Amino acid sequence: MSITELARAGGARGLSSGDDLAVRADGLVKTFGDHRAVDGVDLAVRPGEIFGVLGPNGAGKTTTLRMLATLLRIDAGRAEIFGVDVAENPHVIRQLVGVTGQYASVDENLTARENLWLFGRLQGIASPRARRVAADLLERFGLEDAANKPISQFSGGMRRRLDLAASLITKPPLIFLDEPTTGLDPRTRGQMWDTTRDLVADGCTVLLTTQYLDEADQLADRIAVIDHGRKVAEGTPDELKTAVGNSTLQLLLADPAQVPAAAEIVRRAVGAEPVLSPERGRLNVALDQADLAADVLIALRNAGLSIASVSVAKPSLDEVFLALTGHGTGEDDETVTEENR
Repeated sequence: MSITELARAGGARGLSSGDDLAVRADGLVKTFGDHRAVDGVDLAVRPGEIFGVLGPNGAGKTTTLRMLATLLRIDAGRAEIFGVDVAENPHVIRQLVGVTGQYASVDENLTARENLWLFGRLQGIASPRARRVAADLLERFGLEDAANKPISQFSGGMRRRLDLAASLITKPPLIFLDEPTTGLDPRTRGQMWDTTRDLVADGCTVLLTTQYLDEADQLADRIAVIDHGRKVAEGTPDELKTAVGNSTLQLLLADPAQVPAAAEIVRRAVGAEPVLSPERGRLNVALDQADLAADVLIALRNAGLSIASVSVAKPSLDEVFLALTGHGTGEDDETVTEENR
């Protein structure tokens, strides 16, 4: 399937009523004033998988998640969690879903043990059992040694682990992780990835939003790419990468000023549109066949353009996102949405 076909499928794919899904959403819409933050998004999450929703800041990821979690009203469209209608049965949905947001929801003035006990009591668990559940979760997430410390003394990674533990108090079958590793160092990010995999191994289904391409690539079984409130593509990481091309030629020119000329030569040589980084003198070219790289190199040499380095690699999700949207996930979206108000 080509990148164009994937984009068309991403925007138009609907779901039949017979689907056995953990999450089923058809045409979700959310507006804030004149701004359409979520514009007809369809999602199909299978039980037992990690489903990634990938997009830049302001794309509509968090707004979509909040509608599914009953935290925002659905303006149009329909959603079900394990066959239960989200709009009609919000109280049932809240028993099926655990939510970990972008920012820790724990109380700074309480200890880790007290926070988990409090969350348990708020969810109707008797006090003795809430204490046992808190102790089990502290052990599971490696927080026993910090159990009696106030949250104000926790690192960012410890807060995120505690926040995730709080969402598992009632052992929900579906976990929403909204950009769970934002602001974490690489080591702590890796720990959160391992924890997410463990959740699925224990029988949970995970819906993960992220703006990190490597995170989606590492964790997600399937990915929906969202940009400006619309789903523009969906597939496994390999399907998305193959849609861009079987290989990517990465070039570093000796003179960055020659990037425009090199780009024109590439277009003529292989009929592909390169992704440019003019300030760094780089070009990335998606190739259907790896041996087409030789044609590009010969054409550049005949034109007298010097190359500092060259490599051929499998396409990354970065190339996929650039091909689908024309920009990277790191670009700031200045549109005011519920996510970045």
